Amino acid sequence: MSLVTGSSRGIGASIAIALAEAGSDVLINYVQNEQAADQIVKMIRRTGRRADKIKFDVANFAETTRAINTIGDEFLNIDILVNNAGTNRDRTFIKMTKSEWDLVIDVNINGMFNVTKAVLPYMISRGWGRIVNISSIVGLTGNVGQTNYATSKAAMIGFTKSLAKELAPKHVTVNVVAPGFTSTDMVENLPVPVKQNLLEMIPLKRFAHPSEVGRLVCYLASPSSDYITGEVFTISGGL
Repeated sequence: MSLVTGSSRGIGASIAIALAEAGSDVLINYVQNEQAADQIVKMIRRTGRRADKIKFDVANFAETTRAINTIGDEFLNIDILVNNAGTNRDRTFIKMTKSEWDLVIDVNINGMFNVTKAVLPYMISRGWGRIVNISSIVGLTGNVGQTNYATSKAAMIGFTKSLAKELAPKHVTVNVVAPGFTSTDMVENLPVPVKQNLLEMIPLKRFAHPSEVGRLVCYLASPSSDYITGEVFTISGGL
């Protein structure tokens, strides 16, 4: 059973669908858009896999723990976790408010901690697990106007490398996928000149498709990746 956080749309939805197509049952996590989550559940069920949705805010430790315990009691076999849920509040640092900083850190970093903390006992009890954390290319390069976001995505990498060392004896691997600019609503809604400038920076001259990120996550979640842990995989068209 796979749990993909923030999977009612965008990259998270593509990851969930890719995992289902690869043969996994999938749980769709969402916070607000229940209708979108229902659509992804229907798409997964059409592949023949089991799917359901579960609402919880990853930034809320108590709420997340209760939800995961409910999942565990019902399904008993959470062995793939994709920490995809994230948010951004872009602004130059000099203008950034404390609340904008706190929100991004709470969702992107504390959310990853909260979900992983709740899921790990199920993986350890089974003696096998896969954790894939969705970071970003800006966690490696930085980006103007994204100090909070880049900090959170860089912190994911340190979290992953440390946890991978701890969990290796338990046969649980932990890796990072760091996408570059991807054809999601956030990128598609940028002004045309901004998109053109971004495309000029990318050697392959196009944005990633969310399904390409999904296929990479599937590989890292599969038995084929048994000897891969603590690694960072960028998927950025050469950026």
